[in-house]
Amino acid sequence: MADNEKEFYGPLYPLIGVWQGDNGMDVSPEPDGEEMSPYFETITIVPVGDANNAEEQTLVALSYTQVVTKKSTGQVFHHQTGYFYYEKKTDEILYSLTIPRAVSVLAKGKASVAGTKTEISVHAEAVDKNYGIIESSFMAAKASTRAFDMQLVVDGDALSYSMKTSVDIYGKKGFAHTDENSLKRK
Repeated sequence: MADNEKEFYGPLYPLIGVWQGDNGMDVSPEPDGEEMSPYFETITIVPVGDANNAEEQTLVALSYTQVVTKKSTGQVFHHQTGYFYYEKKTDEILYSLTIPRAVSVLAKGKASVAGTKTEISVHAEAVDKNYGIIESSFMAAKASTRAFDMQLVVDGDALSYSMKTSVDIYGKKGFAHTDENSLKRK
């Protein structure tokens, strides 16, 4: 990509590409405890351009698709789509995700850049009407997502992330459903 695209996308620029990793670990709730599932995945992140909102706000955006496969079965068990957004004026990062369990999240955070390393941290809570969580009535009753946190680090052709989703499920309040992986740019 051209240097002007690097400036245009700001701290999001290093995310662009196809990322693959096979060291993932998913810790998810089960009725009698938790399940640990090793996984591999591909995350594809592409530039979208910018969007002007009400002639006052300009966001630049990257769209992404994340496909996660259990090592034990070879079955896709998680498919996620969304966007990374950056607003230069406020220096804010926004992150959206939608999963086919009828759950969507819009999280807000910041990025820090030091040399070749970019760190992004975002947070959302169900009670926040702006940076929160929307879910179907079934999910709200049976497996309600209460909070979401993600820390992501890109350094050259290496990307790692840690996600924590707080879920009320199986009579447990605030179960820490976690996902972590390290990926390489393809």
